[in-house]
Amino acid sequence: MANSDTAAARRYHEGTNHSAKSVRSDLHRLEFEIMPRPFKVYPDLHPIPLPRDFASSATPILAALADSGDIAGDAPELTLSLLAHLLYFAAGVLRSRPYPGGEAFFRAAACTGNLHHIDLYLVAGPLIDLEAGVYHFSPHDFSLRLLRKGDHRGSLVEATSNEPHVTEAPVVVAFASTWWRNSWKYQARTYRHCFWDSGTLLANLLSVAAAVGVPAEVLLGFVDDQVNRLFDLDTEREVTLGLVALGRGAPAPTAAAVTPLGLATLPLSSREVDYPAIREIHAASSLTSPAEVSEWRRALPAATPVAPAGPLLPLSSERPAPAEPVEAVILRRGSTRAFSHGSIGFEQLSTILASATAAIPADFLAPGAERAELYIVVNAVDGLAPGSYFFDRERAGLVLLEEGDFRRKAGWLGLGQELPADAAVDVFWLRALEPTLEALGNRGYRAAQLEAAIGGGKTYLVAYALGLGASGLTFFDDDVIRFFSPHAAGKSVMFLMAVGIPGRKIAR
Repeated sequence: MANSDTAAARRYHEGTNHSAKSVRSDLHRLEFEIMPRPFKVYPDLHPIPLPRDFASSATPILAALADSGDIAGDAPELTLSLLAHLLYFAAGVLRSRPYPGGEAFFRAAACTGNLHHIDLYLVAGPLIDLEAGVYHFSPHDFSLRLLRKGDHRGSLVEATSNEPHVTEAPVVVAFASTWWRNSWKYQARTYRHCFWDSGTLLANLLSVAAAVGVPAEVLLGFVDDQVNRLFDLDTEREVTLGLVALGRGAPAPTAAAVTPLGLATLPLSSREVDYPAIREIHAASSLTSPAEVSEWRRALPAATPVAPAGPLLPLSSERPAPAEPVEAVILRRGSTRAFSHGSIGFEQLSTILASATAAIPADFLAPGAERAELYIVVNAVDGLAPGSYFFDRERAGLVLLEEGDFRRKAGWLGLGQELPADAAVDVFWLRALEPTLEALGNRGYRAAQLEAAIGGGKTYLVAYALGLGASGLTFFDDDVIRFFSPHAAGKSVMFLMAVGIPGRKIAR
């Protein structure tokens, strides 16, 4: 199916919508005897240990979150130590905890169900302390494993149709998903999670790269099969989702030959359950030639002006500005398991919204391109009436849609959970999918999900920087749209974050 046949994206999105009926009728139960292995392991490849003696950057976290990725001046030389720094704070294992059935691993970025199905691969030119090659990042022992020798950046230059950031990047990182490691729990909805979980990881990676002065650009425009062949992925089970070009000033050579590797990996579980809908939407949103990539990149949808819906309440100009670096925040970040009903300040909310909507360096987000829109349920913000709001990105302020106590409703919208009811605010990322799909085809669905998730990942970081708690949640899709309508009519939900004061479970 061609990328231009956008019925596939609509069919997938509607088919994986949560509703009260779909949740009640779902007979899926977790089979712990086939719970997948949490890491991809190449048992026959020698590990290249990564140094752990990295120091924190000196850049305040809000400056790192606001950086557009196009860093002026000379970029630092990429070394093994600097790569280790980026990889650890983006996707490293920060700590682990034993439990009766095994060991739980807590990673630098949030992931749905703590089922970390996103793997990172590196395509590196010659660095002063790392030979050119294609590598897999192994977080379980914090090492690299060499998959291919030689400088294969030229293959990515071809696959991205000579994208300028790729042609000059000394290292390109690819992020890929092994579906079963997430679909074991979340079934066909996992394809949404592919981009949710990539987005929170990328929020870390982009902010840490900015903090240490490394230019970075997220890329969704590439020939899927060509990139997957480079990593020798079994595309029935694992696929490349996107690329991040790191650094500049190192022109890539012409493409080298790519042959199958046939490398052994440890089985994830004794058996796996297939969800064809995941493979179908991925195939339908794939690009098949450099010419199609060029055409896709030129078709970015222009932002649709949003008519003012009421009086504007500008964001506070007296916003807190935490000075600590992003690395320190990542080290203590978690997913809040309970909120008190305590209030947060309007100044804090203003900081969160400004950071969450800052520019993202990506080939699908050129200036003036269509962006996600933020809708908010305010439960407890000092100086702000409880109710539903729209964040007017262009005018940098909030518009009241309906005043009222919507705690109970917020809990229902967040799949009937207590967290969104107890949080101070619930931030929903919505997107008008039609113009996105018309311009970018089914691949626009990937872009819409990923952009919202990067914003959600930034929200995690800024909330913890402000001493608050945050948690990403799932939702009843159509109920959210109905609640924020008529303003949200015709849109779709991409992401949800609850933010508030951490606390003990509220007595009911």
